[in-house]
Amino acid sequence: MASGDCKKDYRMDDNRTDSGIDSYRSILKDAEESYGKLAGDPAEDSDGADKFCSSISSTADERMDSAYGSSSLTVDSLSEIVEDCSLSTAEETLSSTPTGGLSEQEENFLTIITEDGDTILHLAIIHEDQYFAHQLIQWFPKDVLDIQNNLYQTPLHLATYLSLPSVVQSLVEHGASLELQDRDGNTPLHVACQHGWVECATSMTGDISPSKLVPVLETQNWKGLTCLHVASLNRHLQLVKLLMKKGADLNIQEGTSGKTALHLAVEQHDLLLVALLLKQSADVDVDAAMFNGCTPLHLAVGRQDAAVANLLCQADADKMVRNTENETPLDLADGNDDILALFPFDDIQISGRSVVAMKF
Repeated sequence: MASGDCKKDYRMDDNRTDSGIDSYRSILKDAEESYGKLAGDPAEDSDGADKFCSSISSTADERMDSAYGSSSLTVDSLSEIVEDCSLSTAEETLSSTPTGGLSEQEENFLTIITEDGDTILHLAIIHEDQYFAHQLIQWFPKDVLDIQNNLYQTPLHLATYLSLPSVVQSLVEHGASLELQDRDGNTPLHVACQHGWVECATSMTGDISPSKLVPVLETQNWKGLTCLHVASLNRHLQLVKLLMKKGADLNIQEGTSGKTALHLAVEQHDLLLVALLLKQSADVDVDAAMFNGCTPLHLAVGRQDAAVANLLCQADADKMVRNTENETPLDLADGNDDILALFPFDDIQISGRSVVAMKF
């Protein structure tokens, strides 16, 4: 029913992004065998290959767990593996390769995939080893930067979830995609908006032109929410400001019931967010209708929120617009004198002016 929907407190289910950190188990499945399949002719193996296999063999009996905070794969052991398979040989490769890129063998070292779909770069980020993450980002081809694990998370998703803005910026600078979605349909920018990571969002959007950001800003997750909706639902005003500055469509509707960011702010009785959105009055449709025809003013009145209703009225919200149940905002006032004072009675006029309801 439209009136019931206008009156009830509407909260989207918590769209908490699962980084998969608690679900990573059994990380390197027979990595030495995997290397053998990838590297090709053993006769061509370099010293780096020997070091790599040796480092893997030394940890073969240890079950590597990439869960955040796990002690079974420590930063030291991760560093040793990454250093042995890349640091000692990649520099030589880079200095001897005309293109400045990695050889096929070096690429094979760095792109072994675990049974959870993680690359070494995923693991370095999970363990917040930013030094090695930066090194790997330098060496990885762009396509490898965008590898998604079994939860469809890219390294950029994980770096954002863990609030590592310098890693986020490095990934973006090296061409990591902002548009890839995880298993919940969230882009990395959705993740930043969910958790309030302003620095990460700034690192993602700082040097990108608004036109190139449009596809990202318009992407909806599986709950139908854009980044602006997610930031509004979680009441992250700084992120809302950032998205507005970057050209987010303030009137875009979420996919389940057609709410705009203004509807969501009204539902949460967030006076500051409503005021922030209304400051952009030239871009905000104060009378935007949900799929059931309810405007933000319908929602404010239905929730008996006189303060928010007053802000909307000051922004020239239409007081007499009707929803699909043929109800105006006034029909939902339920005798609230503070709200009734905002509405003129059109059938009573003195000297041609509508009489406004007074509070006694």
